[in-house]
Amino acid sequence: MSGNSYTAFNAMTDIITSPSKAYDEIKQNTSWLWWPLLITMAVAAAVFVYYYGWVDFPWLVEETIRQTPVERRAESADAIRSFMEPNKTMMFTILAIVVMSMVIYTIEAVYFLLANKLTTGSEIGFGQWFSFAVWSGFVSIFGSLAAFVVIMMADNNQLASNDLQVLSLNSLLFHASPGEPWFTWANSLALPQFWMMALSAIGYSRWTGASMMK
Repeated sequence: MSGNSYTAFNAMTDIITSPSKAYDEIKQNTSWLWWPLLITMAVAAAVFVYYYGWVDFPWLVEETIRQTPVERRAESADAIRSFMEPNKTMMFTILAIVVMSMVIYTIEAVYFLLANKLTTGSEIGFGQWFSFAVWSGFVSIFGSLAAFVVIMMADNNQLASNDLQVLSLNSLLFHASPGEPWFTWANSLALPQFWMMALSAIGYSRWTGASMMK
């Protein structure tokens, strides 16, 4: 370790600028995971709290119906209109962010725990791997910050939620419209995810001594 002066906030900087150093410290300080976990979820939630208060909500409801596949549009319209109320949609989105974040980090932690046992056998527990997953995912905050920028630069408040994914492959490369074959796939993959994969490879190698190729 680099001494008592090194803190979780140093690690949040180093996970971006010097990940090897950050992972060395994170391994010894599992309790630090609460900082990146809460900050990442809070920023993501703040984006949607602001968005749902800012967007032309009646337009958003009709746009959501319009993006529904044609064969299901008529039967889904009433259900969408009854469900999509500003406060209800906001609370559901915040709950989804919290629950899905915890589920994803848990799955990743189990994966790394099993992969480590099968390949290197080094003694690293589930809690450490959960912390590893959270810290590797910290860079997803840039996707949330980019969404804020998109909202601030919008010409008007008729902006679909899909348009907030400005760092997605769809926004950057494919430009597919809702309903087109590539849309869902391209919109779900974004640059921070590839960054997270690279960080995970660096961290896994650092923690277990495995080669980067492995």
